[in-house]
Amino acid sequence: MVIEHIGHAEFLLTLESGMRIVTDPYDASCGYPVERIQADGVLVSHHHHDHDAVENITGNPQVIDFVGPHTFAPDVKVTGLLADHDDEGGKKRGKTLLFLLEAENLRVVHMGDIGRRLTAEEVQFLLEPDVLMIPVGGFFTIDAKTAKETADLLEAKIVIPMHYKTQWNADWPITGPEEFIDLYPASKVREGGAALRVTRGDMECHPGVVMLADRSDRQAK
Repeated sequence: MVIEHIGHAEFLLTLESGMRIVTDPYDASCGYPVERIQADGVLVSHHHHDHDAVENITGNPQVIDFVGPHTFAPDVKVTGLLADHDDEGGKKRGKTLLFLLEAENLRVVHMGDIGRRLTAEEVQFLLEPDVLMIPVGGFFTIDAKTAKETADLLEAKIVIPMHYKTQWNADWPITGPEEFIDLYPASKVREGGAALRVTRGDMECHPGVVMLADRSDRQAK
């Protein structure tokens, strides 16, 4: 599996079979450059403009924005777990889906727009992901400290931060990824890679945190 960070909470996951799955595509109002990406499937955690711009995804993909299991292929399963967006039972920002993708003997979790600590039931369902994509910017979502606590609680092997301040959303009331990265020893962090290739056989070769370069940044240069 190859994972690229398009920007914000949007990732492109390319499986060895060639299947392409996009998570939480953003629209132009977010400030990021918009890229039209071909995909076979799209995971939408919730219907806010910075997470559900499926009109920018080409190829007539299957859109998964609902609770429960879905099978893209016999060996590719995704399950959406409904969760309160905030710590007031969703009263402030509604609901979000937490996605568990199971493919190529890997467990990949995308945390959507989670803005609170997980319940015991959620932890049990998402436990021990091989790859965890987690928001770290605070205000709308959990902050750096809570993200670190969550990653530790889930016993995530590889953690990829998302949903943080960049040059494209500099006026948003969130922080950059630095506060999160600084919570880990330098030896546990890899920064700047264009993509992450991960297989079941090479899990031990990766550091704890992988800070991927946003593809939107690379293409704008």
